[in-house]
Amino acid sequence: MSLSKQTLALQHTDAQHHLHPFTNSRELNDRGVRVISSAKGVYLTDTEGNQLLDGMSGLWCVSVGHGRQEIIDAVSRQLSELTFYNTFFNTSHPPVIELSRKLAAVTPAQFNHFFYTGSGSESNDTIFRLARYFWELQGKPEKRIMVGRTNGYHGSTVAAASLGGFGGMHAQGGMLIPDVVHAPQPFWWANGGDMIPEAFGLHVAQQTLDMIDEIGADKVAAMIAEPIQGAGGVIIPPSTYWPALSAGLKARDILLISDEVICGFGRTGEWFGCELMGTEPDFMTMAKGITSGYVPMGAVAVSDRIAQVLLERGDEFAHGFTYSGHPAACAAAIANLEILESEQMVTRVRDDIGPYLQQKWQALAEHPMVGEAVMAGLIGAFQFTSNKAKRSSFPAEARIGMIAREHSFNNGLVMRAVGDRMVIAPPFSLTHTEADELIAKTQKVIELTYAHARNLGLID
Repeated sequence: MSLSKQTLALQHTDAQHHLHPFTNSRELNDRGVRVISSAKGVYLTDTEGNQLLDGMSGLWCVSVGHGRQEIIDAVSRQLSELTFYNTFFNTSHPPVIELSRKLAAVTPAQFNHFFYTGSGSESNDTIFRLARYFWELQGKPEKRIMVGRTNGYHGSTVAAASLGGFGGMHAQGGMLIPDVVHAPQPFWWANGGDMIPEAFGLHVAQQTLDMIDEIGADKVAAMIAEPIQGAGGVIIPPSTYWPALSAGLKARDILLISDEVICGFGRTGEWFGCELMGTEPDFMTMAKGITSGYVPMGAVAVSDRIAQVLLERGDEFAHGFTYSGHPAACAAAIANLEILESEQMVTRVRDDIGPYLQQKWQALAEHPMVGEAVMAGLIGAFQFTSNKAKRSSFPAEARIGMIAREHSFNNGLVMRAVGDRMVIAPPFSLTHTEADELIAKTQKVIELTYAHARNLGLID
């Protein structure tokens, strides 16, 4: 299909000057980018006039849907009043003060203090330093080892990528910071073997605690983990995992960092994923859904236990960012939170659109090429398999997930591929009719990918 002159010109300029994140730019430039030009509600439109259902909420972030005028107007008003001022030099401003008040009201009870950043990566870099600083102030500087998880994702700055468990990221430039270790992920479908999920959850939690005991709990500062692993493939842990792990961490006096960049602000049907999992973290990492992606922003929720030590014993915390608590970002976040509250969107995810989509999504597992289909709130995944009974994976060179992603985009649905696992996280504003459309398009993608795999003789 021939492309318009406008699209071709944009593709050419993009290839000449734009380096994309997590992308082989050479391959991308050979094929040409898809140029998204507008969005409204749950739909995107590209420069060719094609409409796509945004099954990924942009990048896990546009929770309230695209084009909400309330947020646009709030940002515009704020820019006309106070375009920018920093929060250094003993200063503050009304939007950051109001946002802090609102965050204290919606976060779990132990959180009443917040440090602002520009992203989830910056937030996790901040926590990396705060956790170690906390133990230094407690007279325990030897507690500095940080525990992450295999395939956990916490950002792409040096500290955040080190905390994450993606080997490909660590390999580029020898990026792994010393004193960071990684525990196994609670991925039953891939690693559970003959164990039932509940037994596997306990097994992985104990593996993690055994690893900590071998290191020495007196040397471990904190463990960071997503309640549900997002970029790692939407790995929803067995119900036994988090109670056993969090209790073990607390018994060993190890701080828990709940990375809520994806799970926070209603994605799981609770305000925060830690509430769904029943944990009581010492820190929460926040970004994405805090503004629904309308303006970049991140934040760190600091528990009263940590804040008390910082306030009573700490000196200057030599850390911060020019745009910490940017007035326009705060205005966007305040307006976004007001939409979530006034339209009861978190409750709707839990009680209405979440269960409606979950039932249809989980039924995808009836297909012979789908090993499992899981969803919590409005975050879900299904797993392609070459042999359902054996829970077999496809060879990496088959690139089944990428084939499915192409079919998805070409048929008007944005899904993300993580290996052979397809993931979604649609906006909370998704209607039942739009959910039906999402499922119908997903079923078509599965059938097209199944035909491709069968033609190549990849199905056992």
